[in-house]
Amino acid sequence: MRDKNKTRKLGAMGRRLGRKGFTLIEALMGIAFVGLVLLGLAQLFCLSVMTNQRSGNVTNASFLAQQQIDLIRNYTANELREATLYPVDEQIDINNDGTIDFRRITQVKSKGFNWSIEILVFSAAQLGKSVNVLIENPNLNEVKAQIGTVISR
Repeated sequence: MRDKNKTRKLGAMGRRLGRKGFTLIEALMGIAFVGLVLLGLAQLFCLSVMTNQRSGNVTNASFLAQQQIDLIRNYTANELREATLYPVDEQIDINNDGTIDFRRITQVKSKGFNWSIEILVFSAAQLGKSVNVLIENPNLNEVKAQIGTVISR
């Protein structure tokens, strides 16, 4: 009589029929698939961090431009006339860490009893460029915020 435990039924590929579990190839394919999914999620996470940082820079630049507009709105007519003499170029450290974060250029132009105000805020990468180059081509120089208004007195 034959022992039932010693008899093995083999399938077409040489696998034992009725065997439970995964083969080594199946396990490796599963691990590779999970690795690819995690790699994609890691790239997505890095992209979102960079986008949030850019968004923060634009928000800070917009705040700096609006802050300057609010300050200039309180100028008297004489102070506005003085401001038309030359553009004001400021280097701004917003978090007091000793590193310049932004460059804000304020330009005031007189038109009778009206004054046209334009505020340009650039990143610190634009510190080496001249004021005139930045005013003439703000978009080519990666302006972070550009706000204009008209004041009447």
